[in-house]
Order: sequence, then structure tokens, then C-alpha cells
Amino acid sequence: MSISTAILGASGYAGGELIRLVDGHPTLDVAYLGAHSRAGAPLGEVHPQLDGGARRLGSLDPAAMPTVDLAFLALPHGASAEPAMALLERGVRVVDLGSDFRLDSMDRYVAAYGPDHPYPEQLGTWAYGLPELFGAQIAATDRTAAPGCYPTSAILAVAPLGEAGLIADGTVVVDSVSGASGAGRAAKANLTFGAVDESVGAYGVLTHRHRPEMEQGIGMVAGSDPTIVFTPHLVPMQRGILSTCYVQVGPGVTMDDLRIAFDRAYADAPFVSVIDAPPQTRWVVGSNRCLLSVHLDARSGTAVVLAAIDNLLKGAAGQAVQCANLMLDLPESAGLPTAGWMP
Repeated sequence: MSISTAILGASGYAGGELIRLVDGHPTLDVAYLGAHSRAGAPLGEVHPQLDGGARRLGSLDPAAMPTVDLAFLALPHGASAEPAMALLERGVRVVDLGSDFRLDSMDRYVAAYGPDHPYPEQLGTWAYGLPELFGAQIAATDRTAAPGCYPTSAILAVAPLGEAGLIADGTVVVDSVSGASGAGRAAKANLTFGAVDESVGAYGVLTHRHRPEMEQGIGMVAGSDPTIVFTPHLVPMQRGILSTCYVQVGPGVTMDDLRIAFDRAYADAPFVSVIDAPPQTRWVVGSNRCLLSVHLDARSGTAVVLAAIDNLLKGAAGQAVQCANLMLDLPESAGLPTAGWMP
């Protein structure tokens, strides 16, 4: 039995990865592909790397879609809300890869994006799509908001410490590097080869919109929101995120305490592995995995947790399929790669 899906935003990087994953999924089937500026184009013209290139991209109008069981929305900020609500009214399950429904209150939404949400009553009603921490909520809903790529890495790295009560008062520092694909496929001067190659630069210093989402996600597990200072950096690679998180821990906390917290949090998580060596992005690119390593600087009472993910898979399309699997009562890991590629 196949389960029909639609992918809106099919022309972008995350949309292309969704098509690839759903095409290879044992149960899901692509019934409709929607795009904005590339509507009407054959898939092979937009994503020549994919099979089935004769398939045509349709519009983003839900009224133009056939009846489907589930829709993935891989759309820019602000573009998901209207089609999401229209699809839900038709009884279609929705996994939104965008940011329109991730935050749980208008105050938090305004802090990140400004006061322009068309459906503020929906904030806090969507499951937060991080399966390792909120799988039960995802499995019980018809609407899931998949996390951003930076928050995925930071929340998975810090939440076990909060759940175990090991975070002391103080600021959590999240220092992240990301490949250029994290900024999307649209042509931008700062993402040209000449601008990115042989250079590393910080951006969104103290203003990045993912900081409130990180505080929310960790707070949902810890019981109270941490204060986070987040600095992202663009590095000259195509894909991947490495986040280094610095967390003050309480007096007397040992390395054994840290290991126990992470082992408890991810004992049954098929895509999260806690390893000894600091992870590298190359080890996870092409997979839905998150590799974590945790270290204790006893001198300063600081836990240093590193997280590596593929921003287009565990940080976007792969995580969305993982959520869809739970929502459809399928095996959580169905259709998802667990091994990356090297070199």
C-alpha cells in the first residue's frame, strides 16, 4: 500500500532532497510537486540529479493538488501558513519545514520574525518536529513543524543536560558553522563562489532568528528556557553544520554524569550517536544522522558538546520524512539513510 504525498517548494535544495527521499521510500509516493517561479517546468530541468525528470512542477495552490494523504511544505518563511491551513481543512496531514509554526507563542514569534503572523492562534498547537525528544507528540498529530537546521543541532546537543538537571545558572553559548546550502538556492551576491571560497565569516551576530527557537526547544525538555548566545558562521563548503555548545554545569558534575544523561536521552534514537571523538561534518553528509560528542572542562565547570548534522537532511528533508513516518505509523527510519559519504 502506498501513501500519497505532495511536496510544495519542490524546486529548492530541501525540496529536491524530499523528492529523492520519497522516491526511494518503501511506502510513500510522490503524487504532486509544487513550485513558485518554476511552476510548469519539467523536474529534470530543475533537479537534473533526480530520476523521473519528465514530471512537471505544478503551482503552490492547494486547490490545484490532487487528494493526498500528507503534504511536505519546503517553503520560505511566511509562505507556509496559507497553504498549510487550506490543506489541514481538507484533512491532509502537514509537515512544515518552514518557520511559520515552530514557535509556541506570539511573544517568541515576534522576537524572531516580527508581528505579522496570519494565524497566531495556531502557535503552540503544532508538534515540534524533533523526533528524538518529541516523538509521542509527533505521532499523535496531523500537523508538525520541523525545526530549523541550527536549532536541531543545538537542541540535540544541550537538551539532555537540561533534562538531567545539570545546567547551572549562566549563559549557554552556541557557536555554529554551516555550508552555503543552508542559505537556500536563490542567487545571492554573498553566496557566490568568489564571496564564499577561502573565507569564513560570522553573520546574524546577536540577531539571528533561530536563537528563540533554540531556547524554546531546550526549555521544553529542561522545564525552563536557558539564555543562549548564538553566533552562526558561513564556511566554504556545500552542506553540513557543526555546532559547538558551551554549557555551565553545576558543582560536582562529572564526566560520568554527562555520559549517563546522553545515554538516557538517546538510547533508542536510531539517528543520534554519541561518540568519543569530536565529530566532523563529512561523517554525516548524505545521512539523517546527528553525531554528538560531550567533553567536560572541570577547571571552568563547562560541558562542551559538539553536534554534526547534514543541514539538508537531519536539518531539513530527512527530519521531515522522519516526522512523517511517525505521523503515518510507519517505522521511524523508513526510507532514510543512516550512513554518510566520504570523501
